[in-house]
Amino acid sequence: MLNLHGYGPSLLEGTWLTIQISLLSLALAGALGIITALAKISAFAPAKAVATVYTTVIRGIPDLLLMLIIFFGGQKLVNWGAPKLGYTDYIDVNPFVAGVITIGFIFGAYMGETFRGAILAVPKGQLDAGRAFGMRPGQVFWRILFPQMVRHAIPGFGNNWLVLLKTTALVSVVGLQDLVYKAGVAGRSVREPFTFFFAVALIYLVLTTISILALQWAEKRYSVGFEAR
Repeated sequence: MLNLHGYGPSLLEGTWLTIQISLLSLALAGALGIITALAKISAFAPAKAVATVYTTVIRGIPDLLLMLIIFFGGQKLVNWGAPKLGYTDYIDVNPFVAGVITIGFIFGAYMGETFRGAILAVPKGQLDAGRAFGMRPGQVFWRILFPQMVRHAIPGFGNNWLVLLKTTALVSVVGLQDLVYKAGVAGRSVREPFTFFFAVALIYLVLTTISILALQWAEKRYSVGFEAR
């Protein structure tokens, strides 16, 4: 049994913050991923070019470096623009908001590639059939494309979610008091960093195990009727 020297509640607070960051980042990444995927398969050249540059840049730069660039660059941009709007005081960017936006922005690119592959896996004839029946583009997307896309996207989506969940550990570098930050403070206080970082590893393992079980359920749920094919 690990002796946390009374820092257990602090680690639980950090765990809850980590979960919040993960879920909000996932929502943002999912929305950006859908937009990026649709842009990359679009016939509209400018949208396709922007989406391609976005995914290329994000996948080519380490996540930690992106975190620092977006956080400090965003803070510099905000304080550059604020005086032009008549606000002269220095503005500190909220680390929580910055962390969510950064992680969501990073994984939006990965989700975009996952969703693009899933969309291309849906037979084009089914989409043409929907249009032939008089469905509007939005109806074709929600009634035909999206349900089948989800089935194809779940494996890649699950992998991205697991990596995203672990990537939240990076937000500690911008001062956000997440699970890793709390463990670092506790470890330095009692001079037992191994104990607390090992506890953090176990917590992440529990979170990822729960996620894997949920993803396996979702994969089976969306594969009903397709197993024999």
